[in-house]
Amino acid sequence: MNDTSIDYRRPPGPVRPVALGVDPETLAALEALRERFGNIVSVEKPSGRIAYFVNEPEEVRRILVRRHGKYKKGPGFERVKMLLGNGIIVSDGDVWRRARTMIQPAFKVQNVHRLIPAMVACCDKRAAAWAAVADAGGTLDITAETSAFALELILVSIFGDDYESRIASLPENPFSFLASDSVRDLGVVMKARALRRFLSEIIAARRASDIDRRFDFLAMYLSATDRQGAGFTDEELLDELITLIVAGFETSANTLNWAWYLLAGHPGVEARLIEEAERLLPNAGAVNADSISAMVYTQQVIEETLRLYPPVWLFTRRALADDALDDYDVPRDADIYLSPYLLHRTEAFWEDPDRFDPDRFESSPGRSQRERPYFPFSLGPRRCLGEYFSFLEMKIHLGLLLPRFRMLRLDDEDPGLELGINLRSKRNIRLRPERRVRQRHARPKSIRSKNVRSKNVRSKNLRSKNVR
Repeated sequence: MNDTSIDYRRPPGPVRPVALGVDPETLAALEALRERFGNIVSVEKPSGRIAYFVNEPEEVRRILVRRHGKYKKGPGFERVKMLLGNGIIVSDGDVWRRARTMIQPAFKVQNVHRLIPAMVACCDKRAAAWAAVADAGGTLDITAETSAFALELILVSIFGDDYESRIASLPENPFSFLASDSVRDLGVVMKARALRRFLSEIIAARRASDIDRRFDFLAMYLSATDRQGAGFTDEELLDELITLIVAGFETSANTLNWAWYLLAGHPGVEARLIEEAERLLPNAGAVNADSISAMVYTQQVIEETLRLYPPVWLFTRRALADDALDDYDVPRDADIYLSPYLLHRTEAFWEDPDRFDPDRFESSPGRSQRERPYFPFSLGPRRCLGEYFSFLEMKIHLGLLLPRFRMLRLDDEDPGLELGINLRSKRNIRLRPERRVRQRHARPKSIRSKNVRSKNVRSKNLRSKNVR
């Protein structure tokens, strides 16, 4: 508990206590606090604990990067820990440092590149299913489709050949509830615990096997050692695998869900993406590390999607010791609230912030990408290890599927926001697919438009800001 007897230099804030959690009411409260008091606000929670809402880019960077050692995970991670165990997303201190050191080599660029064929195969599987729906004049639940794609890919990437023999061959995929049950309640936690027993069997079989499977994530996790030469225990390995499965598919699934929705409403952006994809990925054989790296505009589109819809809309930290931000003191045990969603939509930092405009991320001389007010994957040592994997799969997904299918919105209804641990669409997004006639290497006319403006972009409600 904070010591309120000390005369700390506190930022401005309300007199009455403010309840903060991970819910729509918290977003509304933080937005109101920002509007009234500015970008650094002090509140007292009903428990008496002091909390700061920090929406100033330099101070966000100071907390997450330069002074990260003074902070640990904050409130709200209890529910995450119930689901994931003490994996790398939840753990702190020496446990986290050891796990990160052991896991990091698995995400080296060359290891991730070995998974490109699996990414292409998962895209081709979606394409076959979508073609059948398009030919029948049906609609797609794109939220469910992107979840199925991303979940299958992360499972193939983790288990390699074991995916087909131990998972795909079953009457029902034991992991499918992770994609279908969006609410992370106790029911999902209980299913996840049952899943640990299933994973234990796969781990035991792998440990007993002499087959060389060095290139899937499970093999690399099994061979990982710390500085003393010790590997993960079975319990530690279970925590890290559950973390990798859940985090590894949710970020990409949610981002692709929003990307398809945005592209269906912005034909100018869509046309530029198709031109780039047709030029760089004219066939499956052209999908390689170099061609994907050259997909600069696709990268911009994904980054802009992540700006508007960051996968984790709220980060929390707790001060381990007294600190200072700007002209204010941070008392030990104070809770810190950081919201990428609000920072990315603050007009002081982004021009017309609710407009979908991928050209914001166009590189230019003298423009520092590292210092921009943008942190969808967090910052500093706790920045997501799987960020490169996620961008690679999303670029391949859009690059291979967008030239094959046009997605049409069924109505103008905003899908809204589900503000849980992850930022999701409140309702599943349904789109109507149409096959395209692929025009390889043909550059569409009049495709460059920077004024891809949305209607009714300013909204005080808890919907998705009408970025249409």
